[in-house]
Amino acid sequence: MTKTPKISLKNVCKSFGKKVVLKNLSIDIHEGESLVVIGGSGTGKSVMLKCILGLLEPDSGEILIDGQQVVGLSVAEREKTLRKTGMLFQYAALFDSLPVWENVAFGLIQAQGMDRKKAKKIAYEKLALVGLGPDIASQNPASLSIGMQKRVGLARAIATNPEIIFFDEPTTGLDPIMGDVIDNLIRDCTRELGASTLTISHDMESAQKIADRIALLYKGNVVWVGPANEIETCGNPYVEQFVKGDINGPIELDILKP
Repeated sequence: MTKTPKISLKNVCKSFGKKVVLKNLSIDIHEGESLVVIGGSGTGKSVMLKCILGLLEPDSGEILIDGQQVVGLSVAEREKTLRKTGMLFQYAALFDSLPVWENVAFGLIQAQGMDRKKAKKIAYEKLALVGLGPDIASQNPASLSIGMQKRVGLARAIATNPEIIFFDEPTTGLDPIMGDVIDNLIRDCTRELGASTLTISHDMESAQKIADRIALLYKGNVVWVGPANEIETCGNPYVEQFVKGDINGPIELDILKP
């Protein structure tokens, strides 16, 4: 018997006025799988993620988490579903008003009502997993480098031991070395948790490092999906153009012409 996907999108559509962003988008993320969705700007990656998180409501289609329809859920029901998820935001999105350890423990304290002392201990453990020592825990996030902020964001994303983790452009703004550090941490931490992960990215090198499967999104639909190690040899013209960064090919660029 086939296992129920951890996340399943079925014929999801979303438009803003006349602009169609998602068009019958269908894709599954399996339990324990790392799926990276790649694509250029404006292809629908962020809108897809916001629909899964309930920040946007699809015009039509289904979004299921563990087989449960999440489109149209009440706020209370959606919050219950989201408790099994964690997220690393594009720019970490840390609270400057809180020290690092409270940022990491935020979900434990606010969502789970955990005792602060116990939550602080877990925060220190998660910071250690991403290579940050106790000296960082009491610092203000604004005093940290972008790379360190990303690591704090990753520690927060895994603090509740979530079943599902979302990564929004995890290597944006990082130099190649720190980008590689973050990729390795994402891969190692999520494997240790056994979490299912969905990453949206335009960074091909990063995608190949952390993905089991890669899906290419274009004009709100999946034009190719397959194992990460096959992306450079799959022969799909959309993938070939995207990988090479070629201006010529089936992917049309929205460039203003004189």
